[in-house]
Amino acid sequence: MSKKHNGPDGTNHGKTEMRTAERFSLMMRAAKLLCESGEYLCIVRDVSATGTKLKFFHALPADQFMLLELGNGERFAVEAVWSHDDHAGFRFLQPVDVAEFMAEPSEHPRRQIRVHLSKPALITAGDKDFRAGIVDLSQQGACVELGSQLDEMQSVRLEVTGLPLRFGHVRWRAGFTHGLYFAQPFRLDEFARHLFALQPYGESTPDLSAKRA
Repeated sequence: MSKKHNGPDGTNHGKTEMRTAERFSLMMRAAKLLCESGEYLCIVRDVSATGTKLKFFHALPADQFMLLELGNGERFAVEAVWSHDDHAGFRFLQPVDVAEFMAEPSEHPRRQIRVHLSKPALITAGDKDFRAGIVDLSQQGACVELGSQLDEMQSVRLEVTGLPLRFGHVRWRAGFTHGLYFAQPFRLDEFARHLFALQPYGESTPDLSAKRA
């Protein structure tokens, strides 16, 4: 990890700020990290004005600088500072308003985290198969595009290489874009692992274990 945040006395002031700023526990607040290789689910465990601790269900993506996106779509630039087991610490590149971060204000009802994922899919409706493309996925459903229009509430089966079969129905349609709702949602941990496997992040991950704040 780069030591560019060290001061003249050798002290890493970024880490010091993360340790001393007042922290607030968020326990199981789902979010996602956006980086060059893809989008990855995580859990925000605590937050301060200068940093946050995240829980992962897989290895930490190799990037050092990423964007943390909350459920309301707000994004924060972060830098990876340390990792230990399934947790990692990140420093905000700009201090955040903790109260607003925790409240996640939005004009729309809260919904599950959606991950943008461009993957081919096969949709079976009745006795017909349709080639489709995944636009995004959540624990409860998917947005897909296909060359035909399916009826709303039509039962479907979704096949994506690397994911377990999912059965559900068409919840909405806009042109050739369809929103599918799964009869059996993914658990957050299994969904995160599947997404990680579908998004290669490089051959190595940063060794942050010795740099814990």
